[in-house]
Amino acid sequence: MKRPLLTATALPALIIVITGCSAAQPNESAQTGRIEHVHGIAEDPRGDDLLVATHDGVFIVTLDGNVTGPVGGHDFDAMGFIVTGNTLFASGHPGQNTPAELGAPNLGIIRSDDHGLTWTPIALNGTTDFHVLTAAPDGTLYGVASSQVNVLSSTDDGKQWTTRAPIAAADLAATSSGLYAAAEQGLLVSTDGGDSFTPVPSAPLLYAIDARPDGRLVGAGTDGGLWAQEPSGTWQRLGSLQGAAQALSATEDRILLVDDRGIVAATDGGASVLVAIP
Repeated sequence: MKRPLLTATALPALIIVITGCSAAQPNESAQTGRIEHVHGIAEDPRGDDLLVATHDGVFIVTLDGNVTGPVGGHDFDAMGFIVTGNTLFASGHPGQNTPAELGAPNLGIIRSDDHGLTWTPIALNGTTDFHVLTAAPDGTLYGVASSQVNVLSSTDDGKQWTTRAPIAAADLAATSSGLYAAAEQGLLVSTDGGDSFTPVPSAPLLYAIDARPDGRLVGAGTDGGLWAQEPSGTWQRLGSLQGAAQALSATEDRILLVDDRGIVAATDGGASVLVAIP
């Protein structure tokens, strides 16, 4: 069904106007979708639409609130999800219609080079379920599997993975200056590819993080706040979340997140609910 675009729901002192959307691509699933159990969110590299990774596949959400999917009819549980360039990487568990070659009961690392229409098994298929995936500017992939606490890294597009430090990270974000981890002991940073981590001074306690293209971090705090890092390195509390953030990502000019309101887009000056998820 087409979900209505809600009127702007303000975080304290926040307002936003969002315009524009991209047209559906040929051969994409036109199935009207229902989004539940969101695990990840990212901009579609083809335009202004959003890709939303869920328990039932990857969906496309336009900025006027229209939801279609799952893309390609793929109904796998996308527990881990990252978009890097025009490539999608995912992990999780197969759905009823998932091809056997992608792996069961865990997908390992799977890859799509056609925006989710088809997927290829890459590594650890059948054995590993990544709950966290992120990519550094140099293309290095980092992840955390559900079966262990160590950070894992790959420098060959996910084919081979190296075990790094054991830190039990709730989320990861990679920038040109280092690998950041949201952990129980606070925000940590590694400058040696994940082999060791040190605390980030004066950072709020975060459980979900991502990095803007310029390296500044954004995050969801255990205090219920949405936080953004200033160019100086200090942190600004942009406003309050409603419930826990299920997914969060950052672009140059906005923060995308999913909380109890639904899918929310925010800038340093405002926030608006795009799609309500009942």
